[in-house]
Amino acid sequence: MKQTVKIRCKNNKKTVNVEIGSTLSDIFSVSGVEMKHGPISAEVNNKVEGMHYRVYHNQDVEFLDITSSSGIRAYVRSLFFVLCKAVHEVFPDSHVVIDIPVSNGYYCDLQIGRAVTIEDVAILKQRMQEIIDAKIPIRRHECPTEEAIEVFSRTSTHSSKVKLLRSIGTLYTVYYEIDGYMDYYYGTMLTNTSQLYLFGLEKYYDGLLLRIPSTSNPDELGPMVRQDKMFEIFQEHHRWQNIIGISTVGDFNEQVAQGNATDIINVSEALQEKKIAHIAEDIFNRKGVRMVLLAGPSSSGKTTTCKRLSIQLMTCGLHPVQISLDDYFVDRTKTPRDDKGDYDYESLYALNIPLLNRHLQQLFNGEEITLPHYNFHTGTSEMEGGKRLVLRENDILVVEGIHALNPELTAQIPEEKKYRVYASALTTILLDNHNYIPTTDNRLLRRIIRDYKYRGCSAQDTIHRWASVRAGENKWIFPYQENADAMFNTAMLFELAVIKNQAEPILRQVPQNAPEHAEAYRLLKFLSYIAPITDHEIPPTSLLREFLGGSSFKY
Repeated sequence: MKQTVKIRCKNNKKTVNVEIGSTLSDIFSVSGVEMKHGPISAEVNNKVEGMHYRVYHNQDVEFLDITSSSGIRAYVRSLFFVLCKAVHEVFPDSHVVIDIPVSNGYYCDLQIGRAVTIEDVAILKQRMQEIIDAKIPIRRHECPTEEAIEVFSRTSTHSSKVKLLRSIGTLYTVYYEIDGYMDYYYGTMLTNTSQLYLFGLEKYYDGLLLRIPSTSNPDELGPMVRQDKMFEIFQEHHRWQNIIGISTVGDFNEQVAQGNATDIINVSEALQEKKIAHIAEDIFNRKGVRMVLLAGPSSSGKTTTCKRLSIQLMTCGLHPVQISLDDYFVDRTKTPRDDKGDYDYESLYALNIPLLNRHLQQLFNGEEITLPHYNFHTGTSEMEGGKRLVLRENDILVVEGIHALNPELTAQIPEEKKYRVYASALTTILLDNHNYIPTTDNRLLRRIIRDYKYRGCSAQDTIHRWASVRAGENKWIFPYQENADAMFNTAMLFELAVIKNQAEPILRQVPQNAPEHAEAYRLLKFLSYIAPITDHEIPPTSLLREFLGGSSFKY
């Protein structure tokens, strides 16, 4: 008699008995669950596994499709794999780097010894489609790490992968294969190339743009949005990294092992301060600018950026005067509500826009105003007893907030009086040449630490709210980032190595029976690749101190 295990399927709340050792694909086929764009992966006891995964014990299983964050990541990784195989076949002596998330896709740096042409892209796209149409299995291999290193040492295109595997110290490694082509990816993959039902490939700058399905409408590609300024910021940081010889986590771990962490910290901090000084000088040189508007998503380090920019403005002979947009909230009873009927404090219309514009016009006309004060306890805007303000000749307003780049916020103020800055943590270091690091992971880890240390929130609470935070950013912040006069990357080359020390103990507190455990486990696995360094040599003015503690700024 065959042994069986009991599977509780969360999708339809049914229980099925399957033969021990069945794969998740086997289980799905008898589960009764139907998915148009899935399953791509599954949460097994609140831990994401690929459909290759075999079950040997009773388990809770929830199948995931492309609309889930884990599902789209697995889809994209598998698409990267097919692209890399196609490049290997079409341009055997070339290199491809999966580089930058931009324009609702991924910029890929194709190095073929000459300029990339539209014809090159068309040939690659056709070969990718042929691999997909051939319905080739994506095979999973697990072996001792030294064997994986030997596999990838056979070709120079995988040198960054070899360096990464040598630096992480794991006993066993999982890698994947498509018809004899091997590659390593640090997350779950699809089981067959035929599951890649939709993609796009276009020439983009001097490389490629790999386009992916929209998670809101998986039957269509995400709309292509030009992000020229963001692309240039990524490229600028890559140029800096090339100067110091660190582009991947393998490079970084090697430098840390050689005792060079201090140099990495000092160079990273100096480059960031130099960029802030450059922005301040640009503001000073634009005659007529009376107001700096600084925006960015959650945990992007807006507050510290604002403080450091204010210092640099003073070195240029300007006197920064800060206005808090929080004081311009409308009364709670007038606050818009979201789809769930809750007050939507992220909405632009939670602010008293007419009052803000009237006050700004009065200030620029040399008049004195009384700033409002928002009482968060009573939910009312209080006008009496507020701070009085008038702008002097060398004063410049500094306004920080998530809506600062939205044109509607300051629609009544002449453009020549405004200078817009967009700040975000744009992670530029790669895990290896085929594994980029999501920029949102950087910000989520910052927020987990900050919420735990200063707001009394657990990692579970922060992870639970993160999807809502991201939805607000997609609606109110990201559409306006290209309006910026200057973009500032708040991420630093060394920061994940420092964040690791504080984030790991907090993430381990997320219980296994919590839905948020899957994300906590993923982040812990990701951090395991990075060699830790202490924060002892990070200066008190560092942007990271906003999250880690020990800052000389008052918040």
